Amino acid sequence: MNLRQRPPLTRGNASPVPQPPHFEPFNIIPINNLLADHPSLRYPEVRAASAALRAVGDLRLPPFMPWRDTMDLMDWLGLFFGFQDDNVKNQRENLVLHLANSQMRLQPPPSAPDRLDNGVLRQFRQKLLKNYSSWCSYLGKKSQVRLSRRQNPELTRRELLYVCMYLLVWGEAANLRFAPECLCYIYHHMALELNYILDGHFDENTGHPFVPSTCKQFGFLDKVVTPIYVTIKGEVERSRSGTAPHSAWRNYDDINEFFWSRKCFRRLKWPLDLSSGFLDTTVGRRVGKTGFVEQRTFWNIFRSFDRLWVLLILFFQAAVIVAWQGTDYPWDALERRDVQAQLLTLFITWAGLRFIQSILDAGTQYSLVTRDTMWIGVRMVLKSVVAVTWAVVFGVFYARIWVQKNSDRRWSYEANQRIITFLKVALVFIIPELLALVLFILPWIRNLIENTDWPIFYLTTWWFHTRIFVGRGLREGLINNIKYTLFWIAVLASKFIFSYFFQIRPLLGPTRALLKLNNVKYKWHEFFGSTNEVATVLLWIPVVLIYLVDLQIWYTIYSSIVGGTVGLFSHIGEIRNIKQLRLRFQFFASALQFNLMPENQTVDAKTTLVHKLRNAIHRVKLRYGLGQPFKKIESSQVDATRFALIWNEIIITLREEDLVSDHELELMELPPNCWDIKVIRWPCFLLCNELLLALSHARELADAPDRWVWFRICKNEYRRCAVIEAYDSIKYLLLEIIKYDTEEHSIVTALFHDIDDCIHFERFTKAYKMTVLPRIHEKLVSLIEILLRPEPDLRDMVSVLQALYEVSVREFPRVKKRREQLIQEGLCPSNPDANQGLLFVNAIRFPDVQDAFFYRQLRRLQTILTSRDSMHYVPRNKEARRRIAFFSNSLFMNMPRAPQVEKMMAFSVLTPYYDEEVLFGKESLRSPNEDGVSTIFYLQRIYDDEWENFMERMLREGLQDENEIWNTKAREIRLWASYRGQTLSRTVRGMMYYYKALKMLSFLDSASEVDIRHGSQEITSLGSLNQNGHLNGVDPGMLQTSRNLHRSSSSVTLLFKGPEFGAALMKFTYVVTCQVYGSQKRKGDPRAEEILNLMKHNEALRIAYVDEVYLGRNEVEYFSVLVKYDQQLKREVEIYRIKLPGPLKLGEGKPENQNHAIIFTRGDAVQTIDMNQDNCFEEALKMRNLLEEFKENYGIRKPTILGVRENIFTGSVSSLAWFMSAQETSFVTLGQRVLANPLKVRMHYGHPDVFDRFWFLSRGGISKASKVINISEDIFAGFNCTLRGGNVTHHEYIQVGKGRDVGLNQIAMFEAKVASGNGEQALSRDVYRLGHRLDFFRMLSFFYTTVGFFFNNMIVVVMVYTFLWGRLYFALSGVEEHASKNASSNKALGSILNQQFVIQLGVFTALPMIVENSLEHGFLPAVWDFITMQLQLASLFFTYSMGTRAHFFGRTILHGGAKYRATGRGFVVQRKSFGENYRLYARSHFIKAIELGVILVVYSSRSPVFKDTFVYLAMTISSWFLVVSWITSPFVFNPSGFDWLKTVYDFDEFMHWIWYNRGVFVKADHSWETWWYEEQDHLRTTGLWGKLLEIILDLRFFFFQYGIVYQLRIAAGKTSIGVYLLSWIIMVAVVAIYIAIAYAKDKYAMKQHIYYRLVQLLVILVTVLVIVILLKFTLFTLLDLITSLLAFIPTGWGLIQIALVLRPFLESTLVWSTVVSLARLYDMMLGLIVMAPLAFLSWMPGFQSMQTRILFNEAFSRGLQISRILTGKTS
Repeated sequence: MNLRQRPPLTRGNASPVPQPPHFEPFNIIPINNLLADHPSLRYPEVRAASAALRAVGDLRLPPFMPWRDTMDLMDWLGLFFGFQDDNVKNQRENLVLHLANSQMRLQPPPSAPDRLDNGVLRQFRQKLLKNYSSWCSYLGKKSQVRLSRRQNPELTRRELLYVCMYLLVWGEAANLRFAPECLCYIYHHMALELNYILDGHFDENTGHPFVPSTCKQFGFLDKVVTPIYVTIKGEVERSRSGTAPHSAWRNYDDINEFFWSRKCFRRLKWPLDLSSGFLDTTVGRRVGKTGFVEQRTFWNIFRSFDRLWVLLILFFQAAVIVAWQGTDYPWDALERRDVQAQLLTLFITWAGLRFIQSILDAGTQYSLVTRDTMWIGVRMVLKSVVAVTWAVVFGVFYARIWVQKNSDRRWSYEANQRIITFLKVALVFIIPELLALVLFILPWIRNLIENTDWPIFYLTTWWFHTRIFVGRGLREGLINNIKYTLFWIAVLASKFIFSYFFQIRPLLGPTRALLKLNNVKYKWHEFFGSTNEVATVLLWIPVVLIYLVDLQIWYTIYSSIVGGTVGLFSHIGEIRNIKQLRLRFQFFASALQFNLMPENQTVDAKTTLVHKLRNAIHRVKLRYGLGQPFKKIESSQVDATRFALIWNEIIITLREEDLVSDHELELMELPPNCWDIKVIRWPCFLLCNELLLALSHARELADAPDRWVWFRICKNEYRRCAVIEAYDSIKYLLLEIIKYDTEEHSIVTALFHDIDDCIHFERFTKAYKMTVLPRIHEKLVSLIEILLRPEPDLRDMVSVLQALYEVSVREFPRVKKRREQLIQEGLCPSNPDANQGLLFVNAIRFPDVQDAFFYRQLRRLQTILTSRDSMHYVPRNKEARRRIAFFSNSLFMNMPRAPQVEKMMAFSVLTPYYDEEVLFGKESLRSPNEDGVSTIFYLQRIYDDEWENFMERMLREGLQDENEIWNTKAREIRLWASYRGQTLSRTVRGMMYYYKALKMLSFLDSASEVDIRHGSQEITSLGSLNQNGHLNGVDPGMLQTSRNLHRSSSSVTLLFKGPEFGAALMKFTYVVTCQVYGSQKRKGDPRAEEILNLMKHNEALRIAYVDEVYLGRNEVEYFSVLVKYDQQLKREVEIYRIKLPGPLKLGEGKPENQNHAIIFTRGDAVQTIDMNQDNCFEEALKMRNLLEEFKENYGIRKPTILGVRENIFTGSVSSLAWFMSAQETSFVTLGQRVLANPLKVRMHYGHPDVFDRFWFLSRGGISKASKVINISEDIFAGFNCTLRGGNVTHHEYIQVGKGRDVGLNQIAMFEAKVASGNGEQALSRDVYRLGHRLDFFRMLSFFYTTVGFFFNNMIVVVMVYTFLWGRLYFALSGVEEHASKNASSNKALGSILNQQFVIQLGVFTALPMIVENSLEHGFLPAVWDFITMQLQLASLFFTYSMGTRAHFFGRTILHGGAKYRATGRGFVVQRKSFGENYRLYARSHFIKAIELGVILVVYSSRSPVFKDTFVYLAMTISSWFLVVSWITSPFVFNPSGFDWLKTVYDFDEFMHWIWYNRGVFVKADHSWETWWYEEQDHLRTTGLWGKLLEIILDLRFFFFQYGIVYQLRIAAGKTSIGVYLLSWIIMVAVVAIYIAIAYAKDKYAMKQHIYYRLVQLLVILVTVLVIVILLKFTLFTLLDLITSLLAFIPTGWGLIQIALVLRPFLESTLVWSTVVSLARLYDMMLGLIVMAPLAFLSWMPGFQSMQTRILFNEAFSRGLQISRILTGKTS
């Protein structure tokens, strides 16, 4: 029987104990039936927790409901307070499991394990209710948790009731779980009511004993949850799906923050006052925003991080003042009193910046001011007044200094005194900053002040910030403080030195020259006289922008250095490949034993300092091989076998995943000791050619003493083991195949006895000739080859044995012996007749063909004897090598020791799922795309070695004919493909490795020596049957018995006794929250069937979903449901069904989905895993160690989120996927490493992070869900954690797989989603609070790693714009020409040409990638990878991504419109059409690139600099690169992007799309007009400021016309304003002509066609006539005609853009149809401009194959025949 699927043991049916009459389905443990035969019920701790709950005692029983004896405290609360039955059941199990697990962990164990320990309950209550206690303290309310100091049973029961009450409130609160302080409010009043019942209060109105208002069925849901839920729902409706301004509706945070003030008690009352303004969503009566108002403006970046901008602005001002003096070094200038006095203006600026901040505060937060919050308004006004006052005071005092100096004409004593007076005033101004500095140096004082709820402290801090419940006491410990302070001092020092010497100082020369330029002959009408201020400003803008941004680059450089250093000290990348693992394999075995096997703890083992020191010393020994720690493993048979069991299970899992072949499995496994072998039998791939090397040593040292030879061999441990194993195996083999009672057997025995003696007495080399050994070796190899034949030949066997005998007896000894002597020594047959015939003829006994174990050992011996290969490439699969290397390396890193499974923390994994792929369908795998490529064909080529291994496994499992595989093994193929995609089945398989690992570790924890020893031999003999049957010529039919094992090989699973299942279930559960599983079942969706299959095959898997029950009359009830597959009943069973107050999704979908299912998770921790993740068995083994981190202090706090590193597994799909994975890998490793240590600002980015479940449960959950603002839901969990005093760490000894997007369109959508999310974060209260509440340096770290990165990214793009528009101004105005004639100013202008990209952001974003690669794979491979990436046009891709991020971040902050973009997680092999690419990128990239391209063209034609080609190139090359990248990337990275025929089809399709008329239901894919309207949606929802700014930005297009019309010949050099105004007449005429033609078309085109043609003819004639007249009678030339197009086309575009902003006013007028028609023409023209280079490259021969090579290079090197793929020749 296969114990892997142990139905009888895991469920109660099979036991003789009778079942209760109604079999109640249970989740993990059958609490309602403690007599059931369930493995987890053997723990006394489970019974103890259950018994404590049953101690109802003399409590007053609930009225109106019947009470049964089987009920407990949970039921009692449920009946009294109206909680749902299934909520009660769910929380009962939750509590019992937690208390039992906590009690198991007690050290030393309690004297009575079957009684609940009071300490366990007390600790849990304190942790669970800590947030509630803080809330009470914050509001100055007395906590309703009333417990006496004396310990008695009554107290335990009361404490249990308080805990149960909180869990029940939380378990039924539905969407209210996102508002933790709202739950505190509810709990506060319900605990009060509980106290009334416990203390025997009477109702004042009725005189009866007190009964809560919710005491009825669904009472809690109807009376408490639903009213608040309805309020939230009403607010969501006000938000118009998130399109209304954030300030117009209350989100989850506003609802929650209403409970941060005492007015909630007054307003809301208890029972809830339904007429309260808080619950009202109608205008007028409703409560507005609370705590914070999210306003859509770029000023948020300044508001949230004002300290950073103040620093940058003040330094810039100071640097300009000092640099203006023109001294070589700044300190020379600082000695001048004038400069010192000028520097005092910094204080005026500072006061001005404070004023701006106060105005912004008032302008964004004014709606918070109500009658209750009058003081907020007072403070806003006062702050502005004070800031203005300071500015005025400083201004007056500063003026007095210069008045005095000017009157004295020198720096007299009085003037100096006035400076001192100014400084005294300034000292008063900076007192708050000095105070902040003192508190920064003494962080614990600051924490104490903020965390202590004393009114005196509120008054002192009232001026600085509003009092809020979160964001208090965020300071870190002194050591961490010093670390990140030093980091930022280094970064800021580098930035400021660089900025001063390379940005600010070099620009002052050109500035002076520009300002001195006199009599500039402007080529146009200059409005500002002849001064050059405008030119100067345009010169400085790009430099100022770079100055503001380049701190990001310095951060990147330093974080790469620090991250690399921290990684080195963490021992990352010490074992990079199998070659390095071979060198350390013995230590690896000891390290595995040390880290993964729990130490035998004494009863009172506390982790003492000595203990920690001993562990650290042992680690150092392991790491550097000191004191040969592996000797212990060889001496201890049990340790060696333990290691072998774990190692073999890892290798077997790799085989099951088809990452290694059967042969590689044999080479890599550690076989158990048998055949009387005296050493550890290391895997073959370690012993490879060691025996042959030992033979060569023996030959070389033929005459040396034994000791020398042996010493030489023993220098290498593997060589020693190979020699001993080979000798012992040959001895056993020969004695095994020669019959026992024969003379030949005794001869062989005697021969080995002689050899053993010689070895023992160290005279082997004296007795035997070493030179004969190779011949013996040769004969032995022949012997084994004969034995391994399907049918061994007896004659061959005899002759080989005879030859072996002759060599060994006659030639091997140095001394020739006579026959008599040989007979005497037993080395020759005594019977003279035997000499006539051959020996061994009747003495051979061939092994049984079914003895697979024997043949397996024989093959191993053959490998050891014959292998000449170094085997560095075993296994050959890259992924298998990477995994083994990472796992082995991780065991040498610092990690906590593993506890026993029983004593580990319990945990859950939670995965949100909507409707993605569960398992690829047969048809979807086989059906080819337009290029003739099916997904399965693509996978077979990319994972060619894995496909071979899969086929080998299928043949072993009974597949007869490879061509029949789709008929007989279709499901296996679908699974194989799904495990290589981003499917739910892959994620589930990966996460269930935790369960498998825990079962195995539990067995190893409890198994005795006898179990392990005997078991390992038993499974070897059993398991190898299955593996090797067909390899030895055995009839596969005979092996049916063993094949049921369905395992590749020996498996520890065969040894399980039963308790392992209980231990694993107690410690681990996996909940997948398939939101729409209910509706999928109803519709018969195949995905529902596949999800059921997953449950069937995974015992610890649970599915949570939302069920919708239709009651008629449009009434729907919603339920949170949890189901599992029952192995006894053989069907899905429903465990819990908890009614919800309404539809689940009020906010963002994913967090709502997580939130509804989190109540079904169990344990102390929960790991959030996304649908595109994976895990490995060997990583799952380390989970126990990771969870121990929750007990360690990191700084002054214990962790609340454990960050885990990710491995991106999609890198091999294409070059794009590789770029993405490289970028992502450096972010999730080096990036997160630096954020956690030393910067202490790691939030929650990746999904494999492990949350402290009970900490988050009472603080708002593991994500935030407000519509739109929380679109990047997961990062808000990190913000929330930090603001509430949590601690986030990062651990790199364990990793989880993650899939990333692999096609350009998917990547662009992902980047858009992240950038939009960051745009929304910039507006959020969390970012504002972190920006203000973190200390200065942590604030810097926070800014530059979250919204700052995206903001700076956008500013770089804006800088390119300002630079090019500035150059255009210089060229068209004539300033540049005038300056070029003036030698000094020309030189000065030349010096700033390179200013635009002093540093390019793109290059430095690659730095972390190179550093991390060097660390993990070595420096040269990292450099080679980088070069390869550049050759595959990675720079093009990264520049393109920068554009995506800049566009969506900017647009979101300005106009909103952020939305969740489903990227799709398939394989991208099919080509995207031109139309699709145009729709996706027209606004974000193409239009911007064309605009920059036009500027560059006009500039090159008008600039004198163009004559100096080098200068022109140096100045514009990066801009041209940007233009090229933004236009061509979508086609370069598009499979078959340059296929000529497809490009032609694309052109037709595009033109059809442009002219297709808009219908009511026509999608954007089919009609240009629909797409155009959708593309402008954000302008409909934007606010007034957004519209104004959009119009101001669009005015730039008119500048083209202004600049160019004066350049036309027809203008004849005139510079009057009239020239420009006249040009507008042409513009109006063109539009009039267009309208005339359009009107004629509408009126005549259908019926009177001739009239329409007549109008067209007239228009053409008039146009030609006008042009001819102009050419003849004016200075107009044909060149003017082309140039004027460049002037008028941008103007038209600008007009259309402005019309779009004004759409609400224009849409109903006649103008609108003209706007739409013009816009259509423009889009057609833009499309053709973009298509021109594409068409040219498609037409050019060779480009298509080159592009394929670039796109699929990685896959090429792994045997991917893309050429066949892309031509579709799949046959």
